[in-house]
Amino acid sequence: MEASLLGLVVLITVFGYCYTELSMRGHIAGDLVGFTASVVSLALVPHLVVRRIAPRADPLILPLATLLTNIGLVLLHRLDITYAEKPQLRMGQAASGQLVWLVVGVTFCVVILMVLQDHRVLQRYIYLTMAVALALLMMPAFFGADTYGAKRWILLGPLSVQPGEIVKFMIVVFFSGYLTLKRDPLALTGSRVMGIHLPPGRQLGPILVIWSISLLVLIFERDLGTSLIFFGVFVVMLYVATERIGWVFCGLTLAAVGAAVVGFSEPHVKGRVMAWLHPMDIFLPPDKRPPGLISDQTAQALFSFGSGGLSGSGLGQGHPELIGFAGNSDFILTTVGEELGLAGIMAVLILYTLLAERGLRAGLMAREPFGKLLSVGLASGLLLQVFVVAGGNTGLIPLTGKALPFLAKGGSSMVASWVLVAMMLRISDGVQRQRESLG
Repeated sequence: MEASLLGLVVLITVFGYCYTELSMRGHIAGDLVGFTASVVSLALVPHLVVRRIAPRADPLILPLATLLTNIGLVLLHRLDITYAEKPQLRMGQAASGQLVWLVVGVTFCVVILMVLQDHRVLQRYIYLTMAVALALLMMPAFFGADTYGAKRWILLGPLSVQPGEIVKFMIVVFFSGYLTLKRDPLALTGSRVMGIHLPPGRQLGPILVIWSISLLVLIFERDLGTSLIFFGVFVVMLYVATERIGWVFCGLTLAAVGAAVVGFSEPHVKGRVMAWLHPMDIFLPPDKRPPGLISDQTAQALFSFGSGGLSGSGLGQGHPELIGFAGNSDFILTTVGEELGLAGIMAVLILYTLLAERGLRAGLMAREPFGKLLSVGLASGLLLQVFVVAGGNTGLIPLTGKALPFLAKGGSSMVASWVLVAMMLRISDGVQRQRESLG
């Protein structure tokens, strides 16, 4: 099944590449053979490795991840053609660099599968994992580069690394182990308010600590997306572990309070909020704009989605380059909306949903709490990141600056996405082995 689906993914990818070339250039460029060989290799190698060392892994995970990644490659190639034709945009080529990072990401995936034979081993190192995660999370605040108003990157020579992309997996590992150990005390109920059982005050400590760390990330690094995902994953996992709606109520209340305080006090975050509340006011004279409004990206994204309609203008027939650095950011989703339409957006979101569903399915099948929570945490983290990016692009929530997993350009994001694939494959293989051993 996995081989057949990967073969279909390769056909879809090559067809998209050829369609883009014919639509924009009128002929197919000479690098079609090299592109096809790369796509085939990046599907075949992980398939052979997975079937060799994780033969009981879910056969849908790898094809879904590969298809999302390849859609991103085709869209970046489409943008590269426009950038080459319009040098005044001052945008470099993105697809070739993304392909290199894809090779790195797939390599990480293969190495993790080979080294990590059982996901339960991670439970032994939860406190060490959290210590390293916190160190990495706070590094951009002291050594990070201020790029596009946020300090989430660390410069290593010519490379820029975004620690938050990897940290979210380490935090999920810690949460899974911690909640496995502390499930019973956290499941206790306290007072009842408006029909909701709130947790006891002495058990609110963990959520207050995580809330404080999220606020620190938001204040010092101005990284709205990471703090939302960080706190959101914890609340979701806390609810799954305890089955107490009171934790969700407390989490949403603290999130609203923190967002309100930072949104009105931190200039960068306030600017994103103003662009969300008044996207079209950017076209007013400067003296009539709301204070703090400096970006037209939200407005341009809405124009892009609106011009795409139901079926889109077709690959290569739109103007996604009108959104600044669309090829180098999470605004790659607007390219989908403009040229593939609402149908394309829904197809991409369904692929993400299916991938997360396979992770949730492994969690439901797991018979030990650590694997269950780990699967749920990874799947919910993926869905939360897609939500904050898609919500920011469509004007549902303020822009967060996070990269869209698999699709958007970014080395750290691509490597982190394929680390997620490796973890999901290893967990699904381990869960199936446990079920077979227990009959």
